[in-house]
Amino acid sequence: MLKVKTPNEVWTLIKQKFAPLSGGEYVPSFLAAGRVLAEDICAAEYVPDFDRSTVDGYAVRAKDTFGCSDSMPAILTRVGAVEMGQEVRIQVSEDECAAVPTGGEVPREADAVAMIEYTEDYGDGTVGILKAVSPGTNMIYRGDDVKPGKVVLKKGRQLKPQDIGALAAMGIVQVFVKKKLKVAIISTGDELIPAEEKPGSGQIRDVNSDLLRAAVEAAGAQPACMGIIKDKEKLLADALERALNTCDMVLISGGSSVGTKDATCRVIEEKGEILFHGIAMKPGKPTILGCVDSKPVVGLPGHPAAAFFVMQLFVVPLMDRLTGQERRQFPVKAILEENVGANHGRAQYMGVWLRREGGKVFARPIRSKSGLITSLAGSEGYFCIDRDCEGIAAGTEVDVYLYG
Repeated sequence: MLKVKTPNEVWTLIKQKFAPLSGGEYVPSFLAAGRVLAEDICAAEYVPDFDRSTVDGYAVRAKDTFGCSDSMPAILTRVGAVEMGQEVRIQVSEDECAAVPTGGEVPREADAVAMIEYTEDYGDGTVGILKAVSPGTNMIYRGDDVKPGKVVLKKGRQLKPQDIGALAAMGIVQVFVKKKLKVAIISTGDELIPAEEKPGSGQIRDVNSDLLRAAVEAAGAQPACMGIIKDKEKLLADALERALNTCDMVLISGGSSVGTKDATCRVIEEKGEILFHGIAMKPGKPTILGCVDSKPVVGLPGHPAAAFFVMQLFVVPLMDRLTGQERRQFPVKAILEENVGANHGRAQYMGVWLRREGGKVFARPIRSKSGLITSLAGSEGYFCIDRDCEGIAAGTEVDVYLYG
C-alpha cells in the first residue's frame, strides 16, 4: 500500500530536503548558453560608452529646429561628418549640424539627430531641417543600456543566447557557472531490450533510457546512461552504487510499484532513506524519492508517459534545486475542446495539442494510457485537473503549461 504525497507536498519536500550544490567553474562566455550562473553579473563600465545615433541623419541642437517645417526649414551650416569608429572632434555650435551614420557617436554639443529623410542638402554647405526634433530624439545616451554596478544577470539564471550577447557588450569573456549536473539513468526490467533491437515474444524496447536522457539534456544537465538492469536486487544495488560514485543524482526507471519484482524501493531503503513512495497524481502514482549519501534517487514508473510527466513535474524542478536555477513557467490560456473526466482524489495531468483560431487558442486533450508514449509525440503541453475536481467541461478555459 502506497502512502502518497500530494504534488504540492512533493515540491515542498524537495525544497526542504535538498539544497543547491556548492561550487562552479569558469567557462568562455560564448560556450555558456544553457549553463546556470553561479554568481550575479554586474556591469563594470558604461554600455554604450558614448552618445550614439539610432538613424542616419544630422546631429543638431534641438532648439535650432523648433518651429521648422517643409515650407519653412531650419537652415543649418554643415560643419563635417562623423566617421564610424573614429574619435569625434567636430563641435556643433548654434545653427550648425554634422552628418552622423546609424550607430555613430553624436558630438557632445548636439542633443538630437534629425533623420536624413526630413532634411535637404542644398549643396552649398547648408542643410535644411524639415521636421523639428526634441532633445534626445533618435539618440541612445551613454550608459542607457547599463551603468557600472548595475546587476544585469542574476545568479541562478540559465543563460540564453541574448544573455551571451549582453556579456559580449560588457566585455565579459568568461563567466562563473554551476558545474553541469550529472544524472545517472538506469532502466530495469526483464522484458526490456535496447531500442535498436527487434522485440521477441514478451519483449519491449527500452523507451525510457532515451526519453529520460533527452529530458535531462534539455534541462541543461549531463546524462549518464547505465544501461538495462534485469529484475534482480543485487544487480540493481550494484548499478545504484556505481551511479552514486560518479553522479549527482540517479533516476531508476521501472520497479517502483509494490510487486514482488519491484525492487527499487527496497534497494534505496537499504542504502539510504525513502522520503516518499507515491504521488497523488495520474499518471505517475508509484513514484519514489529517496536520499542516499545526500544525493537524490528517484524511482520512476516504467510506463513511458507516466515517467515523462513525473520528469516534467518533479524531476526537472529537483534538478533546478540542485543547480540553484530559477526556472519560470508561464501558462497559455486555452479553451478545452472536449469534456474530460477525472479520477477523484488524484491530480490528473493530460497532454494537449494546441491550435489557434479567430484569435483564440484551443486545446484538444490527448486520451492515452500511461503505457503509451507515441500519442504524446507532437503535443505542445499539458494541463492539470485538481484532485478534488471530477472533470472539466468543454469550453472551459484552462492553463496549459508548455513542455520545457
